[in-house]
Amino acid sequence: MTPAKIDNVANPDWWRGAVIYQIYPRSFQDSNGDGVGDLLGIVGRIPYITSLGVDAIWISPFFTSPMKDFGYDVSDYCDVDPMFGTIADFDAVVETAHRFGIQVMIDLVLSHTSDQHPWFKESREDRTNPRADWYVWADPKPDGTPPNNWLSIFGGSGWRWSPRREQYYQHNFLASQPDLNFHNMDVQDALLDVATFWLHRGVDGFRLDTINFYTCDAELRDNPALPKERRNATIAPAVNPYNHQEHVYDKNRPENLDFLRKLRAVMQPYGAAAVGEVGDAQRGLEIMGEYTRGDDLMQMCYAFEFLSDTQPTAARIVEVMQDVDRLAADGWACWAFSNHDVMRHTSRWNLSTGAQRMFVTLIMALRGSVCLYQGEELGLPEAELRFADLQDPYGIEFWPEFKGRDGCRTPMVWDAGAQNAGFSTAPRTWLPIGNAHRDLAVSVQEADPGAVLHHYRKAIAFRHTHPALRTGAHDGLKSDGDVIYFTRETTAEKLFCVFNVSNSPSSFRMPEGHWRSVGQELGSATIGEDGWLHLGPWQACFALDRT
Repeated sequence: MTPAKIDNVANPDWWRGAVIYQIYPRSFQDSNGDGVGDLLGIVGRIPYITSLGVDAIWISPFFTSPMKDFGYDVSDYCDVDPMFGTIADFDAVVETAHRFGIQVMIDLVLSHTSDQHPWFKESREDRTNPRADWYVWADPKPDGTPPNNWLSIFGGSGWRWSPRREQYYQHNFLASQPDLNFHNMDVQDALLDVATFWLHRGVDGFRLDTINFYTCDAELRDNPALPKERRNATIAPAVNPYNHQEHVYDKNRPENLDFLRKLRAVMQPYGAAAVGEVGDAQRGLEIMGEYTRGDDLMQMCYAFEFLSDTQPTAARIVEVMQDVDRLAADGWACWAFSNHDVMRHTSRWNLSTGAQRMFVTLIMALRGSVCLYQGEELGLPEAELRFADLQDPYGIEFWPEFKGRDGCRTPMVWDAGAQNAGFSTAPRTWLPIGNAHRDLAVSVQEADPGAVLHHYRKAIAFRHTHPALRTGAHDGLKSDGDVIYFTRETTAEKLFCVFNVSNSPSSFRMPEGHWRSVGQELGSATIGEDGWLHLGPWQACFALDRT
């Protein structure tokens, strides 16, 4: 095939309304038989990714790392961990993806490093070395306890004692993930250099891990208590005391915006885009609005509202989108139902096949961009693992009340009849293949015209066929019982969207106008001659304005 040229400078809004496919490289495809996925495995599966119709891939961390948090603890930002291959292998990913017309986004973890990073090794030596102030260090209280009440998402205090410096260092996550000090401009410059390094290698953008954690309060003030009625488990499991605080000082600081403007300026000449992960249980949408407003901050932010444990009702979906209109009307969301950190939504919401189809059709119709997580297009449920099989330190810490993130990270299933379902030829894979996954393998679904995989392809194609869904304005979501309805519109087309978010039939009266039903390939309902829609369980309807 003729290589596709991707000119992001000529098309700087390529990200707006894009469908992004998240790859967790450890579990996508193993090319060398060691039981762990790698970069050349991704290269070999680019044709499959292309067949989905997505615009971009987001690759979770593949940088050099001791892997205590599976790559989210970086020890060298500018190299590939040997587990995943080499820099040349990464270049092959970019070249192949671009040849197929797919953008490449990589996961930058800038808020913290591994304690094995050379920067931290130098910083912890003493209080006077050149990088002594590159991390968040603080003296103990007079009684020897940590400087404040900040907590770690992974449990316990957010501070770890260093005998060598006789100081504490901050860690929002594992104690082996010390937080960088963004009040030091040398730190900011070093991280901007990291971004530039990968932009030079051809990446089209970044997924920015924990974007609201970069800067902490310079005065290290205590977080206030959070009233019980305001707590939720969106960011941390309910059993984690992290939910008991209002996180106004350990993250979400206004100084963060200054760094994001610098990062946007570095990205601008390349036409690159970023989606920031906003981890906050109370102010997520508000922060999303702050971080994506205007043209000098981030293009998109990754919202957690639909990553919750509870299946969203029609009323809840309307509430979320109305909150976006109120708090982030000038910003841009990137929606997801699943990712590498939460139980797969098929299990989390106990979805029938019909509900799975409706929800992907819905997410393709919402204003914003979309992230799909590998295996989601197969309708994979959460894998049930034994404690002995766990790798995730989060799950090991809180087992059995919280089983961690391994259940959504098990290997991709490609060929039902092959060893390890086609993921690897190794005798043992880093996590076992999900017991219920083999029958949902790509090979099985390719042969079944009614499979969920084909519906995902059709839903993505429908979004691309209708500019109103990709970039159009909306008139605000509304609900009538279990039915959601709204209009998406550009100067070229006006599309009315209706969804029955329930397992019971429902009826809906179309507004006045000259409507033509479209989307029959998605099972879209047909408008009756009397203007009524009779929607089956989990059925949608799309109608174009013919005037």
